Amino acid sequence: MRLFSWNVNGVRAISQKGFFDWIDHVSPDILCIQETKAHFDQLSEDLQNIHGYHSFWHSGERKGYSGVATFTKEKPLYVQEGLGIEKYDREGRVLITEFENFLLYNIYFPNGQKDDIRLKYKMDFYDDLLSIVTEQVESGHNVIIAGDWNTAHKEIDLANPKANQNYSGFLPQERAQLDDFVDAGFVDTFRLFHAEPERYSWWTYRFGARQRNIGWRIDYFFVNESMVSQIIDANIHEDVMGSDHCPVSIELSNNF
Repeated sequence: MRLFSWNVNGVRAISQKGFFDWIDHVSPDILCIQETKAHFDQLSEDLQNIHGYHSFWHSGERKGYSGVATFTKEKPLYVQEGLGIEKYDREGRVLITEFENFLLYNIYFPNGQKDDIRLKYKMDFYDDLLSIVTEQVESGHNVIIAGDWNTAHKEIDLANPKANQNYSGFLPQERAQLDDFVDAGFVDTFRLFHAEPERYSWWTYRFGARQRNIGWRIDYFFVNESMVSQIIDANIHEDVMGSDHCPVSIELSNNF
């Protein structure tokens, strides 16, 4: 089973940039997208009903902002919009789908760059999410957390760490939040297979950053430790265009 996650930076825009052809070619079993920037009633029929997939959408109150969607070939056992916490759920940041062997959290994590209020909102989101997913694991569930985490964890995860250490997305307190997930037993799947530098999933549109590979790795699949043996591959797909992010993926064992 192959799972992909992609911040598309506007699903209506990317639908005009080869999105459907990419889905046909890759044929993911599950696709999580973030920053859809659309309400369901704003979508074309071909986006509302992608052939071969069950689709689920969670949009924010404000149009043109945030939003996530999950497309899956297998019908989930259960679907939940949001974490059940109003201050996050009104921004349309989380979709939870339950399958036989795991819970999948598709998340567009907050960005803390605007001001201290939004940075605190982001930090609170990390704390509250960790509490929720830790409880799920303790209850016997396997948990996959996919999405745009909006933080580069280690210096290897961005091109210019020293220049960005005082900016949101690489602040010590944000990186410490990812440490908290690791300390709680969650594993960054990409680093199970790839120790090499210069592998990024987001590039600013400015300064020819993508062409020069001046990027950040901020899109992840994290899983609880007991799932690690079932992850047989993880990757970043830098060649896929259409957004300022590129897709990331994991592959689960057929025996899982």
